[in-house]
Amino acid sequence: QVQLVESGGGLVQAGGSLRLSCAASGRTLSSYAMGWFRQAPGKERESVAAISRSGGVTSYADSVKGRFTIARDNAKNTVYLQMNSLKPEDTAVYYCAARATYSSGSYSHASGDYNYWGQGTQVTVSS
Repeated sequence: QVQLVESGGGLVQAGGSLRLSCAASGRTLSSYAMGWFRQAPGKERESVAAISRSGGVTSYADSVKGRFTIARDNAKNTVYLQMNSLKPEDTAVYYCAARATYSSGSYSHASGDYNYWGQGTQVTVSS
């Protein structure tokens, strides 16, 4: 069992930056591929970024490519999402998720592939 807790959300002006953190407890995070998802009001949850167990492979949604960076520190059992050049359309609740996998290089953008989820953190970008 893995418990995930997101932090770092808040209110920021368009063009600004935020860094989200996802702290894990219960098991070592190095056993899990990780992902960040978001859900805006009235919309379906969508994948934002994904990272492999080792951190050597990352992947991004087209909407955030070049602006967001996912990273992990397995020693600290924490995953990060650096968000730059934020836009009002980035406003959403952001969730981190963990996916148990034996492969050190795999990742996924499919929410159904993930086993554990955090409670989410609100990001609001004002225009």
